[in-house]
Amino acid sequence: MGRGAESVARHAGNLAVLLGNIVRSLLRGGVRGRDVLNEAYLMGVQSLPLVLLTATLAGIVTSQQGGYQFTGSVPLYVVGSVVGSSIILELGPILTAIVIIGRVGARNTAQIGTMQVSEQIDALYSLGRDPVRSLAAPRLLASVMVMPVLVGLADTVGLFSGMITAGATLHLGAASFLYGVRIGFHPWDLLYSLCKALVFGFVIPLISVHMGLLTHGGAEGVGRATTASVVFMIIAVLVVDALFPPLMLG
Repeated sequence: MGRGAESVARHAGNLAVLLGNIVRSLLRGGVRGRDVLNEAYLMGVQSLPLVLLTATLAGIVTSQQGGYQFTGSVPLYVVGSVVGSSIILELGPILTAIVIIGRVGARNTAQIGTMQVSEQIDALYSLGRDPVRSLAAPRLLASVMVMPVLVGLADTVGLFSGMITAGATLHLGAASFLYGVRIGFHPWDLLYSLCKALVFGFVIPLISVHMGLLTHGGAEGVGRATTASVVFMIIAVLVVDALFPPLMLG
């Protein structure tokens, strides 16, 4: 218990220091736009197919489960409310975050960890280049920019696939499905979903870069750090996700 608390405190302190250095780099304006755009492309464009596939499947499953629960008991347009609320409030942001952790967060840790164990980070310092400015800040900035876009697209595709599934399995027309979505929708829900995306986009690169910079022990150490980083990021995202309802829906 004592070692666990010490480890959490050490990580929290290192994360705070890293965040302070990133903010300082951004305020000084030393982050190259080309690096940010490159990271945004790697994170946004290359992750888009998997994000949309995941959202499509989430919409299909949610619609089918809603039909199973509500057929014969309540008007079927309620399925639209259930799919809309589930996708926008929860599944769109959280599934997108899980995809980004697997594709981008793990890559960040493995890439920076490899640079750390091969002493490329030290070489950057010796050349007068700040690794935080060239490696960490562009990833954080790109992630905060891209995540709301990915979640917005995931929400849209999830709703569309849910509507198609409801039509195919429940013979629920698009007008009835969208009526259900409208009666269960509050404009605040969209802001809630995008706020989640913004926070997830902040947490994932911060932890992945932090774990990469802590890597030691050669190739085996890179593997350990990447595994620990993925677990760390998933737990952090789930904890943040659990904090949102009392903070924004309470």
